[in-house]
Amino acid sequence: MGLFSGLFGKLGVSKKKVKVLCVGLDNSGKSSIINQLKPKKTAATELVPTVGFAVEEFAKNNLNFTVFDMSGQGRYRSLWEHYYKDVTGIMFVVDSTDKIRMCVAKDELDTLLAHADVRNVPILFLANKMDLPLAMTPVDCVAVMELDRITDKPWHISCAPRRAAAPRARAMRADALRAPALAAAGRPMR
Repeated sequence: MGLFSGLFGKLGVSKKKVKVLCVGLDNSGKSSIINQLKPKKTAATELVPTVGFAVEEFAKNNLNFTVFDMSGQGRYRSLWEHYYKDVTGIMFVVDSTDKIRMCVAKDELDTLLAHADVRNVPILFLANKMDLPLAMTPVDCVAVMELDRITDKPWHISCAPRRAAAPRARAMRADALRAPALAAAGRPMR
């Protein structure tokens, strides 16, 4: 069973065509996650911040996805509610390293949860950037966002999926951490 089938199965979604609304604060990694979820042959090699919204359509694991990638910038968050009515599920992306703005994410979640059109819509929370230092765990995100109070709809939290970028990022961080020690020892970085 694939990631999508398993997660959407847990959330009670059994349709073959799904419309997903992807929301979260700016710079949380929504577009990157969507790009990682797409089949490799259709994934973009470069991404730019979403202005307003973008629509992505792709098929994966016998599901046909229409994903509304909503901008997380403050001036565009009011657009989110226009897409609540006809979605099968919501992906709420949280930057697990951005502890300062976690309260803003919680406020946006509270606004989303209060909307009548999302009463029965399942929510998948994705804790993004878990591979970075000082990232909060999904359990910490549940506590800070008070997700356990959501009792009227199915929800699940998971680490955001990663592709080959994570090992490269870890290697780059290791090299960056090693550089001062190598320089002090008079050895060049490889």
